[in-house]
Amino acid sequence: MSSIELTSSQREILQELINLYGVSERAVKGEDIAAKVDRNPGTIRNQMQSLKALQLVEGVPGPKGGYKPTATAYEALELEQLDEPADVPFYHNGERVPDANVQEIDLTSVHHPELCRAEIRLHGSIKDFHEGDTVVVGPTPRSKLRIEGVLDGKDDTNNVLIVSTTGMEAPSGEEAPEH
Repeated sequence: MSSIELTSSQREILQELINLYGVSERAVKGEDIAAKVDRNPGTIRNQMQSLKALQLVEGVPGPKGGYKPTATAYEALELEQLDEPADVPFYHNGERVPDANVQEIDLTSVHHPELCRAEIRLHGSIKDFHEGDTVVVGPTPRSKLRIEGVLDGKDDTNNVLIVSTTGMEAPSGEEAPEH
């Protein structure tokens, strides 16, 4: 599939639609998206028209209507659309985040432990996360990796939290699961 070029505004709106749809599994109203991305509902409607033209969203008419992401939307944002995603616990300031699901963990600067950072891509809103917040991810299903850290920043457009790691654990030796 050829890559679809989206503006940062379109990416943010589409990401929030996917987040909200993932929680409710029902059509999402434009007003709900507008509230999450802090934009006017009219702006959302206009953006949805262009996203519909790109076949990234479909409109659902009626009182329970709204918008649904298409499979192409997940591909455009390079997200996996999973029927039964693995449950990876995610904690924010000591509280488990029930609607967050870890999509991907990228570790940077692993060769320099004092500077190790993790980029954590989530399904779910990251609007309530702020610099200095503590996060804990894991354990992951296969490797049982658990990461602790402090939020250094975030990329709202790609739904990524940038975490300065303060601890990382995974079982070793005989405890480690086979891959």
